[in-house]
Amino acid sequence: MHRPVLFIGGVPRSGTTLIRAMLDAHPDVRCGEETRVIPNILSMLMQWEKEGHKRLLDLAGVTRNVLNNAVGAFIGTVIEQHGDKANLLCDKDPLALKMMIRLSEIFPQAKFILMLRDGRASVHSMIVRKVPVSGFDRNDKEQMLSQWNKTVSQMYNSCIFLGPSICLPVHYEKLILSPKEQMEKIINFLEIDFSQNVLEHHKHIGDEIRLSPREFSTSQVKNKINQDALDAWVGFFPDDLLSKLDEIAPMLTKLAGAGAVGAGVAAGVEGSGFGGISEAFGIAGVFGVGAGVAAGVKGAGVAGVSGAF
Repeated sequence: MHRPVLFIGGVPRSGTTLIRAMLDAHPDVRCGEETRVIPNILSMLMQWEKEGHKRLLDLAGVTRNVLNNAVGAFIGTVIEQHGDKANLLCDKDPLALKMMIRLSEIFPQAKFILMLRDGRASVHSMIVRKVPVSGFDRNDKEQMLSQWNKTVSQMYNSCIFLGPSICLPVHYEKLILSPKEQMEKIINFLEIDFSQNVLEHHKHIGDEIRLSPREFSTSQVKNKINQDALDAWVGFFPDDLLSKLDEIAPMLTKLAGAGAVGAGVAAGVEGSGFGGISEAFGIAGVFGVGAGVAAGVKGAGVAGVSGAF
């Protein structure tokens, strides 16, 4: 594919379906449903290049460049032909971004949007909605937080390596709280004209925006943007697990750009109104960590989160 292409991804349940639906509302963009085959072909590529197998391929003249061209032709054909034509085509297969550096090599003109969400919220959503994700054990909250940390660390480090002109990290919480500001940032990154449609994606569901009944977020993205899910995880994790988050999921703090939260930070927040949630989540905001973070927060509202990033 000798044209610009956008790849959207992140840990599942991080807002990837929402952002692709918002972009699908733009007249110049087409993403469409998850292909499901693109992550599979990338995984096969990694298998082909494992040590013993790679030596045999090299001897046969099946070089890295040959594989890149072949896999690129396959992925490009899938992206181009599984939906309508558009000036900017995109793919939203969340876990494909684990291989974004290789994708950037295969598609030199590609750009990437990495969706980032508080790991506690992502894990809570996977468990409550019974979303099966490879590598995540829904019966073990600690394992899921650890796996979230491993996956998001790989993606985030790759994104930073590629640089801001190629990969844009987008915080789900910021998108929910300040959709216009965040979408303007995304549109500028993509170098396309702004369209009001991206802020009203729910009005374009159907012929303009196709949603797959097999994707777990479909029922949610049919609605206008709302803040209901931002603090749904609060009270879900036991305090002893929250107290170990610095060890289990250090990316929570890294993504927040601030230190951990101590016990009791959230005390007294319940019923205090929308403005109190930023303090409830601590200095680091939505990604803040600490044993007391879940205490008394549920139902406190979310408007104050925006200042925490």
